[in-house]
Amino acid sequence: MMRLMILWSVLPLVCSAQEITVKGEVVDVLGKRLKSNIVYKSYPTGGISGRLNDSTYAFTIFGSSKYQVTAEVDGYIPRTVIVDPKEAVAGLITRNIELTSMGGTLVLNHLIFAQGKAIIDPKSFPELDEVVAMLKENPKMEIQLEGHTDNRGNAEANVKLSQSRVEAVKKYMVSKGIEKGRIETKAYGGSKPIATKDIEEARAKNRRVEMRVLKD
Repeated sequence: MMRLMILWSVLPLVCSAQEITVKGEVVDVLGKRLKSNIVYKSYPTGGISGRLNDSTYAFTIFGSSKYQVTAEVDGYIPRTVIVDPKEAVAGLITRNIELTSMGGTLVLNHLIFAQGKAIIDPKSFPELDEVVAMLKENPKMEIQLEGHTDNRGNAEANVKLSQSRVEAVKKYMVSKGIEKGRIETKAYGGSKPIATKDIEEARAKNRRVEMRVLKD
């Protein structure tokens, strides 16, 4: 009898699954909402999926599976984000998707390298995995990875470093199943700064990798 009582008390814990709501908005760089074709699916298998046509989205997930959410709008670069149940706070994940106009470049804001080297910090992998998921969602898309450094030091060395870094990013994406012919690379070194102040915050902004869509 005691054994049966113990099994009964554990059963609800085994059968229950955490319910998590995922929601967000699709916006442009100015924060304006964009009515979008939105597809969400379990990641990486895609076994569970859904579609929406709106400027906002919301869906419920159970358990520990990650999900990818892709938003597409005519005239904008498609964007895919990956949400992880571990990110949930009080059963909620909020993830807005910011789209960039076609012809512009998308800055990989969370891409980190070892100082002065082309070694990618593992903390960067989630953002790179989102680009990989986007490319798989859009199999005809071709991109160019553009490498930039700050303008300190030798200009030729900076170009070489920025080239090595974009090649490292390309290698990572190819290792995840993207055909190498879909990814071109270009290195600018410190010749195209986006911030001009001689302070570390500005220099950090200039050390970046951008993605340009060549073919969609």
